[in-house]
Amino acid sequence: MKTVAVTQRVSIAPDRAERRDALDQAWARFLCACGLLPLAVPNVLEVALALCGQAPVTGLVLTGGNDLAALGGDAPERDAVEHALLDLAEHRGLPVLGVCRGMQVIQERFDVPLRRIEGHVAAQQAISIEGRREMVNSYHCYGALETHGPLETWAQADDGVIKAVRHRSLPITGIMWHPERRSPFAATDVALFRRVFEVG
Repeated sequence: MKTVAVTQRVSIAPDRAERRDALDQAWARFLCACGLLPLAVPNVLEVALALCGQAPVTGLVLTGGNDLAALGGDAPERDAVEHALLDLAEHRGLPVLGVCRGMQVIQERFDVPLRRIEGHVAAQQAISIEGRREMVNSYHCYGALETHGPLETWAQADDGVIKAVRHRSLPITGIMWHPERRSPFAATDVALFRRVFEVG
């Protein structure tokens, strides 16, 4: 199985004065179903870079959770780690797949403006994916209504909110739905991850 680095949300436990890294166990099950072995990366910059530099990482998954610091989020250390890992992935030519917040990190990187939106927190939402209608979940309060180069849109909600992007020349993809939360896992999501990370 190919190993992919997987970022984690920051969970704050004020009663214990702790900032914890957390990852839904569903991610391990989903990535395994895609033929991928997840390597959870801590939100400590120097450790994250050392881990990804020494481990046999063949790709990067940017997961959901935590608003970006630029949007009022409270996990700036996560922003720093994910942008540094994007630098590393680009330098090494590694494929990247961003989910929800992960796609917003990609959009932020390429200066796509994000804004607060309404009506995008739902267990089921119909969107257009490359010309076909599909039901996905949606759990985000920020989004974009435009995309510009080097990113292009390949999925969109009826109100114009961008639901998926990809880089025109680099192996960077983003989606705004959570494949790990679908039960059973959607064959289209599994196929997407296998294609992005070139699982045979």
